Amino acid sequence: MENTDRGQQAAGARVREARTTLGFSLRETAQRIGVSPATLSAIENGKTGVSVSRLRVLASELGTTMAWLIGEQPTSTVRSPRPRVRRNVGTDPGDDAPHAWREFPPLDIDPVLAAAIDSFVETGYHGATMRSIAHRAGMSVPGVYHHYRDKQDLLVRALDMTMSDLNWRVRAARGETTTGRDRVTRVVEALALFHTHRRELAFIGASEMRSLTPANRARITASRNEIQHFLDEDIDATIAEEGLPTDHAHVAGRAIATMCTALPQWFRLDGPATPEQIATEYAAFALGLLGIRPR
Repeated sequence: MENTDRGQQAAGARVREARTTLGFSLRETAQRIGVSPATLSAIENGKTGVSVSRLRVLASELGTTMAWLIGEQPTSTVRSPRPRVRRNVGTDPGDDAPHAWREFPPLDIDPVLAAAIDSFVETGYHGATMRSIAHRAGMSVPGVYHHYRDKQDLLVRALDMTMSDLNWRVRAARGETTTGRDRVTRVVEALALFHTHRRELAFIGASEMRSLTPANRARITASRNEIQHFLDEDIDATIAEEGLPTDHAHVAGRAIATMCTALPQWFRLDGPATPEQIATEYAAFALGLLGIRPR
């Protein structure tokens, strides 16, 4: 507890140092990072901790690095801050961004989580260690533990981000259409685009569910089942609209979902087909499984 308090105080002092170097007021900085002046004051005085996501925003707004703010980097040249923080990648951008579910800008994640994702893809969850993750992130092991409780915490964060990103994309894709056939097409396109553009996260989602604790696995499985439910619902609607036999509808739904989740195992961005081409082809495959000829 004493070490945690000292860490909070040191990080808070560096936040205040960076802020005053830039000539920012407490109120202005609080507004830029989306907290009250009282909360920022508590952070600077070491009376409250700061989350990884907020630390990342602070580093961006104050023109420094997360490593310096937590004491992992000995010196820092405070630069002019970046423009106001853009929307977080992987969250629903809202109704003012039509077709945004087709767009995949780079993920804005902290260095520790990025290192963990790379490690889980390269060596698997059980092959990765907190020490190897820290080395990949350019941090000390205590520095990693300052932000994440353990390796399970990192895996859960990666899978939560995966499901959050995938769920809003599927919902947005379905919302563009009115017929079952078109909804099946859009859902399959959304799944194929995600599993090609975000193939590292998708690969972990497909291969490391077994590494979750029972409680975490049950929660994330429920989120995955929700997407399957959407697909099954749209398949049922399509079959009803087209007057097709219903005998193998849900088997087809599992087959369609599985062919999309298998994409990270072989797809490469430098290969002969683009994610968009794959998405179009897979949508046609899905309709074919249901006995529908593409238009």
